[in-house]
Parts: sequence; structure tokens; C-alpha cells
Amino acid sequence: MFSTLATILKDNWEWRKQIGRLAVFELMKKSRGAVLSWAWFLIKPGMYIFCFWFALDMGLRVGSSEASGSAPFILWLCAGIIPWFFMQDMLGAGIDVMHRYPYLVNKIKFPLSGISTIFTLATMIIQLMLMAVLFIIYFACGQPFDLYLLQVPILLIMMFVFWDLVSILFSQLSAISKDVANLMQALSTPLFWLSGVIFNVKSVPIPWIQDVLYFNPITFFVTAFRDAFYNKTWFWDNPMACIGFAVVFVITLIATVWVYKKFNEEVADVL
Repeated sequence: MFSTLATILKDNWEWRKQIGRLAVFELMKKSRGAVLSWAWFLIKPGMYIFCFWFALDMGLRVGSSEASGSAPFILWLCAGIIPWFFMQDMLGAGIDVMHRYPYLVNKIKFPLSGISTIFTLATMIIQLMLMAVLFIIYFACGQPFDLYLLQVPILLIMMFVFWDLVSILFSQLSAISKDVANLMQALSTPLFWLSGVIFNVKSVPIPWIQDVLYFNPITFFVTAFRDAFYNKTWFWDNPMACIGFAVVFVITLIATVWVYKKFNEEVADVL
């Protein structure tokens, strides 16, 4: 098992230049033919955020109850929903990358783990653009630069590594059976509503439900980014959330290595 993990790491390192170029090419392909080009990577999430902000803050007036600090509700909302955009893409196209890049499997013999990393990196580039917008919103809300913001790069790295593992794991399985991709995509909407993206997990009145939610990696990242930008706390100050994420990370890592070892040679034949 350790040899398989070493192979995954070795392949990603040796093919890092190709992975980087193909990730940029993926973004160029998405924006090709559009007058506004790369601006659409910001416009679509911006419209999504505006609709939720208007419905929740202006319509339902939940801003006063969810936002416990001095900053506006829009900062609380953006700090959770912007990381969700990355995770939503990884739960969608990110777990079906083998069908997205079949030529890399059949013609170029690209390492399968690297194919997942191409999409993860392309999606992370968009996330970094959105994070830049989040920082603009943060300072526009009158918030000062503080040490809590230093955990943002750590969280981004953790998010990249974890969801790249998820992509490697499920892309192999979805190459064998499309039912896996269909199931994960079907779970995307329930996960959005149940993971604390638009509600405060810490306000759930039943303690054991809070503990269960912390074993959801989406909940962990959403809460951690809100702690950094809004609540002004360190994400490791919530031990239950860290324990829950650590357990899920280890299980995901073991499952990824096992599935990669078992199905790596079969994916090309299936495609």
C-alpha cells in the first residue's frame, strides 16, 4: 500500500509541468468563445451569492441571527459559500475526470492520478480568484488584517489535497461504473443544504448532531474558513471538527490507495 502511495506522489511530481499546462488549458477551453472570457469564472458565482444574500438577508432577515460578529452578513455568507464552489465542482466533474479526458488514458498513457490533479488544479485556480474577491469583500467590510488570515493558505492546501484524493478515488470507480458519478452528483444538493454552507453549524441545538456534522469534510472547510474570516478563531481550536476531518482524511487516503492499486490497470480497458 505504501508503494502505491509513493507511485501516486512520484507520478504527480514527475508530470507536474504537464499537469500545470493542462490545468491552464482546461481553463482556456472553458472560457473560449466567450467575450468576457475568464470573467465568467467570477460572474456566475457572483450571481449565485447575490441571490442567496438577497433571499437570506433582505428577504428572510436571517442575517441578524447568523452573523454574530460586527461584520456584515455578506462576509459570513461569502466565507462559507466560496469554498463550496470548489467542493461542488469536485463532487461533480471532479469525480468523473476519466470520461472527461479519455485521450490522456488511451493515447498518451498519462498517470491516472495526474488526470485528477489536472482538474483539481484548474478548479483551485478559480478558487484562488474567488478568494481574492473574498479578501476584497473582507477589507471592504472594514475588517483589519490579522493573524487569523494566515490560516487561509493552510486551509487551501488541505482542501486541495483532500479533494484531489476524493477525485482520484471516485474517478477510478466512476470509470468502472457510471452509477458512482450519478450517485455523487445526486448527493451534491443534499450536501449543500446539510453541510452548514448557509447555516451556522455551531447553532445546531443538539450537540450530537453537531458532532456528526463535523465528520462531513464540507462542514469542516466551510466552518474553518468562516472562523478565519469572520469569527476570528483558529480552526484547530475546534477539536471535534479537526478529529472528524482527520478520521475522514485517513479513511479517504486508505480507500484511494486501495482502489488505485486494484483498478489502475483496468480503467484504460474500460474506457
